[in-house]
Amino acid sequence: MKRANSLQQTGRMLLAGVFLLATVATGKTSTAQNSAPTNAEKLGFPKGKKILLLHSDDAGMCEEANLSVMAYSLKNHVQSAAVMMPCPNAEEMVAWAKKHPQADIGVHLTLTSEWKSYRWPPLAPAADVPGLIDPEGKLWPEVIDVVRHASPEEVEQEIRAQIDRMLELGYQPTHIDTHMGTLYGSAEFLTVFLKVAQEYQIPANAIDLSNPKVAAYYKQAGYPISEETIAQLAAYPLPKLDNFTSVPKGSSYEEKKANFFQLVNALDPGLTEIIFHPSIETDHLKSITGSWQQRVWEAKMFSDPEVIRFFKDHGIVLTTWREIMKRYQSNN
Repeated sequence: MKRANSLQQTGRMLLAGVFLLATVATGKTSTAQNSAPTNAEKLGFPKGKKILLLHSDDAGMCEEANLSVMAYSLKNHVQSAAVMMPCPNAEEMVAWAKKHPQADIGVHLTLTSEWKSYRWPPLAPAADVPGLIDPEGKLWPEVIDVVRHASPEEVEQEIRAQIDRMLELGYQPTHIDTHMGTLYGSAEFLTVFLKVAQEYQIPANAIDLSNPKVAAYYKQAGYPISEETIAQLAAYPLPKLDNFTSVPKGSSYEEKKANFFQLVNALDPGLTEIIFHPSIETDHLKSITGSWQQRVWEAKMFSDPEVIRFFKDHGIVLTTWREIMKRYQSNN
């Protein structure tokens, strides 16, 4: 039960956009770890640099999210985003991406439907994935619900359906990741996630757990991290992240920015993905989620001149999954 409660809480943490690995980021690495090349360095990024992959989650969930992702991309401030393919506005996001080749758009593999009044079913036929479906005919609301009820085979069928749907719409996703961290909620789910990434040759947001601090954090958060899991991720041949975190909350926009700057300053060198959930402010958004204010602030944060200047002044290098794969392919 303790593990179940931890998983449920961690899924909500991912959804809310609070620190995920902030405690890891603030720790000092050992000399042995510092001497080993980071995953960023393996891709040819400069040694000792903080490489950030800013990533807009929850595209396709609603029009408000889509408009924010589009605005960031057109301004060339944030290119990376991922689409929740079972959601109502997924197809319009994919249609836009097809017309904007600079965008870095992936599939936000979605196995949960967490809002009370705004929900969605799986893409796979209901009869084929009964363990993914709650009594309302939608995806389960919490990560632990999926872990308790769904088989790895059902999970694999659904995530393939979501990737295939984007491909059928004529867009090649640049990456795949996991809504609310669900695909890290079970060792069997992670196996499926990494297997599918390799078969499609689409990189997953695979986190390098060979760093003991990162592995320890996930264990403490309730994820089923074992030596086998660490070895499995180490053997995964596509690019891996050195760290993964999210834009922290704030009680005001200025506090939110300050918390973000503090987070980035505390990061070790390497490739870190930082997720956030931008959306424009509407009554509809407010009816969906109580996190609307944080999302609205995140919709303007990375176009803020102060944030742009912060990256420049601190020598931060920004990247995308598209660039990461180009670097990977040039080295293999």
